[in-house]
Amino acid sequence: MRWQSKVILITGAGGFIGSHLTEHLVELGAHVRAFVKYNSRNDWGLLELLPREKLEAIEVILGDLRDGEAVHHAAEKTDIIFHLGSIISIPYSYIHPREAVETNVMGALNVMTAAREICSEIVVHTSTSEVYGTACYVPMDEKHPLQGQSPYSASKIGADMIAESFYRSFGLPVATIRPFNTFGPRQSARAVIPTIIAQALIPRCQITLGSLHPTRDYTYVDDVVSAFIKVAESHKMAGETVNIGSNFEISIGDIASKVLSILGVDKEVSQDEKRFRPAGSEVERLWCDNSKAKRLLKWQPNTSFESGLRKTIKWISGNLDRYKPNIYSI
Repeated sequence: MRWQSKVILITGAGGFIGSHLTEHLVELGAHVRAFVKYNSRNDWGLLELLPREKLEAIEVILGDLRDGEAVHHAAEKTDIIFHLGSIISIPYSYIHPREAVETNVMGALNVMTAAREICSEIVVHTSTSEVYGTACYVPMDEKHPLQGQSPYSASKIGADMIAESFYRSFGLPVATIRPFNTFGPRQSARAVIPTIIAQALIPRCQITLGSLHPTRDYTYVDDVVSAFIKVAESHKMAGETVNIGSNFEISIGDIASKVLSILGVDKEVSQDEKRFRPAGSEVERLWCDNSKAKRLLKWQPNTSFESGLRKTIKWISGNLDRYKPNIYSI
């Protein structure tokens, strides 16, 4: 694909994965339109951390995914849409389930409606491994049952079904990419790996986490971005859902041990009940079967977990002032 000739809309461009995807598409020469949630501070989220020459190449549009007119305005005269925008925090969704549903489900509806009206070449819709819930079998392929174990996961199941319905009902060329857990530079302490690293780096700070035994499948952010690009470039992906993961699982407790070992720090790991999910909501195990991505996209991760962890530690070490490790971020 000649990205230099493409106008791209990215929703959620100010977020963790969105900012990395935006940066990469700018490097490819695409004209990138970044849809960022409106705020009165004119704060563009993690896009603010991009080098100035890249930031100046981006067309930033502020709005809200729940506003269909704002989404349509942002989508006008674009060729490809990457839909990453959503309320992503599971703990936040326990407190504000309505906001999660309205943003994630109605946001997806607004994006698909706009894409249909402007005849998008392809829409890459972002799902999450949380839609699977606790593994019924491993490794987990795209046929694994969907289980709404939190308001967040339920809202993302709804969003995925909206995307699928627009493909089946209207022939909209939409592909659903389903990343398992992503990590890397810029990620906030809402996620467990940055939380562990930040707590480990501050001498008088304790390592305080929630449940330590659940396992997750982690992929470094650069590899996830590569998968997004490959999905958009493929002619086979309309109507498809594809898992993106490393086919490797590790427990939260073992991640903490690995981070402490890399840093040469000796700290005890304690658990805080307020960080636990409700018993029926905890996803005990996620382990990705990425064979479909290998087959259809010729994609597989290039960064090992330890290598990605070292890169993430280096970035957080240089940006520790962005973190509040003593506060539980939801």
